[in-house]
Amino acid sequence: MTGTAWQFGPLLPWLDLAGLAVFAATGALAAARRGQTMVTLAFFALVTGVGGGTVRDLLIGAPVFWVQDRLAAIVCLGVALVIWMTPERWWKGSALAWLDAVGLAAYAVFGAGKALGFGVPPVPAVVMGVISACVGGIIRDVLAGEPSILMRPELYVTAAALAATLYVILRLLGLPAFEAAPPAALAGFGLRAAAIHWNLALPAYRGRSDDRFDD
Repeated sequence: MTGTAWQFGPLLPWLDLAGLAVFAATGALAAARRGQTMVTLAFFALVTGVGGGTVRDLLIGAPVFWVQDRLAAIVCLGVALVIWMTPERWWKGSALAWLDAVGLAAYAVFGAGKALGFGVPPVPAVVMGVISACVGGIIRDVLAGEPSILMRPELYVTAAALAATLYVILRLLGLPAFEAAPPAALAGFGLRAAAIHWNLALPAYRGRSDDRFDD
């Protein structure tokens, strides 16, 4: 974390750790709900936490963050241990969805901010924010045998795109990172929270024929 603070402002590295911890928690919870071992919880936490950031860093030519940062793996493993040691009733209900919403917003902003810091143009920087926020959750769902969030119409990727886009726009308007990050993250979280609470979804494609064998 300390290696990026001077590049992206004092707040963005903390968003990175916050998103990392929350995504790691969702991964560990996905394993815990299936009665898995501590080793499996730790693996899910690490892969979910660092998955999106790893893909982002490889695409923008940055050092892979969790290999360089001594805190990243410790945070993921520590979160897994906390979930392993706490009672199941603490994590029932919609805890996974709400934790994921927090991580989604934080990681989308940090991913876009890091991409801008490495000279990525605005539109690809938004895409890097979305990748940072979504890939870890996709990996988690695949490993857990759940339908991927990409295959469900609910507002998920859209919320990440909103957070990343708003952050990039505010930065282009001249706001410093520490001023642009909070409203962008709150906007992304707000949209995802509304989608969870009111089951908001994008309209599905209606142009597909019911008969798949039509010529």
